[in-house]
Amino acid sequence: MTDFLQVLFVGIGDGAIYAMLGLGLVVIYRSTGLLNFAQGEMAMFSTFIVWTVWDLGVPLPLAVIAGMLGGFGVGALAHQIAVRPVGDPHEKPLAVVMVTIGLFVGLNSAAQLVWGTLDRDLPPLFGNSGIEVAGVAIAWQKIGAVIVLAVLALGFYLLFQRTGLGLAMRAVASNSESASLVGVPVPKLLMLGWGLAAAVGTVAGVFTAPGRGLGSNMMQLTLIFGFAAITLGGFDSLLGAVVGGFVVGIASSVVPQYVPGFEKMPLAPAFILILAVLLFRPEGLFGRKQVQRV
Repeated sequence: MTDFLQVLFVGIGDGAIYAMLGLGLVVIYRSTGLLNFAQGEMAMFSTFIVWTVWDLGVPLPLAVIAGMLGGFGVGALAHQIAVRPVGDPHEKPLAVVMVTIGLFVGLNSAAQLVWGTLDRDLPPLFGNSGIEVAGVAIAWQKIGAVIVLAVLALGFYLLFQRTGLGLAMRAVASNSESASLVGVPVPKLLMLGWGLAAAVGTVAGVFTAPGRGLGSNMMQLTLIFGFAAITLGGFDSLLGAVVGGFVVGIASSVVPQYVPGFEKMPLAPAFILILAVLLFRPEGLFGRKQVQRV
């Protein structure tokens, strides 16, 4: 029982990280209706900014804030330079998706050019200590990930449901042309969405780096789990990203340990979840069905 609880708590901590990245994916999906394949690389790049600031002697919490601001700038700049010139993502979805794949490659190469190919060490934001619950040691880093996720999810919920800015962003996602006709600054709100997504991705990167090493490829596996989380929960649902992240994290931790044949296939549970959801409920557990006129 103790071993199971240990694996379960690891899955919960990992799931919180997947949910953080999933929140960024949902924010951009709500703005454009498309998936951003560069989300993980934006998170990686801004986490390197955190490491650079921390390496200069700045306390890690302040370095994380600086990295989030830098990540916001990276996301906003990526939208203005690469995404916006392509045109309306609702009219040219394939072109914008190809741009995000190009950003994936470009940011990865830029990180290697600036910081090199060797992994860097970033300490855990909540330290290396932990507590013991029911005879199981739980790292404060895992607990901190859950707490930070709750704060981020609440912040995004309040933004989208309780503010005029959030209402305008939802209007752009629903019908950008109609929103523009009533005076909503569509390009600025799309830029804001990209910036917010990159900023929250920074936090996911900060929690990923201590365990996997801060390198140019560290977020690629996390991105797959993030996609699985929002596929399960719903591409347009913040709650779905959180629930999906925890389900994927727990499944990816528990299944390889206790189901024969999965011990050498850590990605299999995530892909099975994606396939099952797409087959039986494409909009996800908390997503809304899209009704279109023919």
